[in-house]
Amino acid sequence: MRTESDSCQKKNMTEKADRRAFLKKAGVAGATAVAASSVFRAPRAFANKTIHWQMATTWPAGQSILHEAVERFAGRVNSMTEGRLKIAVVPSDNQKLGPKDVFGAVSTGKMELASSVSFYQTESIPASQWFASVPYGMNAQGMNAWLYSGGGLKLWEDVYAPYRVLPRPFGNTGVEMGGWFKKKLNHVEDFKGLRMRMPGLGGKVIEKAGATPVSLMGNEIYQALKTGEIDAAEWIGPLHDMEMGLHRAAKYYYYPGWHEPGACIELLINADAYKALPEALQQMVDAAAAETNLWTLCEFESRNFTALATLVKEHGISVQRFPDSVLTSFREISEKVLEEASRKDALSRKVHEAYHAFAVGKRNWDEISERPYYDFIDSKPKDLRRWLLPDNPY
Repeated sequence: MRTESDSCQKKNMTEKADRRAFLKKAGVAGATAVAASSVFRAPRAFANKTIHWQMATTWPAGQSILHEAVERFAGRVNSMTEGRLKIAVVPSDNQKLGPKDVFGAVSTGKMELASSVSFYQTESIPASQWFASVPYGMNAQGMNAWLYSGGGLKLWEDVYAPYRVLPRPFGNTGVEMGGWFKKKLNHVEDFKGLRMRMPGLGGKVIEKAGATPVSLMGNEIYQALKTGEIDAAEWIGPLHDMEMGLHRAAKYYYYPGWHEPGACIELLINADAYKALPEALQQMVDAAAAETNLWTLCEFESRNFTALATLVKEHGISVQRFPDSVLTSFREISEKVLEEASRKDALSRKVHEAYHAFAVGKRNWDEISERPYYDFIDSKPKDLRRWLLPDNPY
């Protein structure tokens, strides 16, 4: 039988237990609030300190998409950091650095950032070229999948780590065009004796086919093609090729761009400068780089097909597909070239094997996803000029 005293005692014990639970909960909440407060206050410690970085590029001022992307990135970082990190862009025509010097400028800390392409480092860092584009390799979709989700970016970071440089994907040109030629091509033998502007691994492929690869800067291509110093040239795609005036130097425009099916542009970051930033600002730089990567590809995809229509309709350019015999021969040569390149050092071999494994898996998936889809919707005979007719909005 319970007494009134028992009831009171039980009530007091319950109230004490409730008080302890409340205080414990309040303590946790208080600690959480303090922690959260410190997290949100952390960047404020840098609110009165503006960090100034310089960014070199391999693109001249005003160049469509490529330089636009750099300026856009600098603006996004300034906006996201509320002015705590300001980036001064130094385009290639305003600096005393060649394309191959940009990496060194970031490595030594002369520049905190740069926009470039990894194959410029091939001579000193052979493993770097797989992070740009390889003949008959992955397109932009495959490259992004490998870099962001397939371990490619971690490998890329390992390759650049000894040089105190952090890489980030910074855009992709998509599948490029195969180049401008003054004469029509019928067989792979037509490349024998041909002088063609084509750098990198693609240049090694045409060299084995009997051509002479010529390395020229973008602003040198038109004059060399016009004067006959070279017989053919590749640059990027319809938009940039047209802006450079290559259609005035050669008539035949070949596709597909087997040599660069998805050229990845890189953001180079000085590792010491990056690590000195508060974590919040590091994440903002990374986020702005990823956004730029997407924006750049979308701009290429959007502007290239309209530029191609202009080249055909207004300039009478003859768009030609490489003969199957040429594409087949170049693919066989490419496999040999890549195998040779992978033997340069252990790191090149590691990157090559990782790239190849992912590319095979991606291609197998494409065989039951992308390819049958496009095969179905494109099952009717295609006439390339059908979508280039004047009544087509594009």
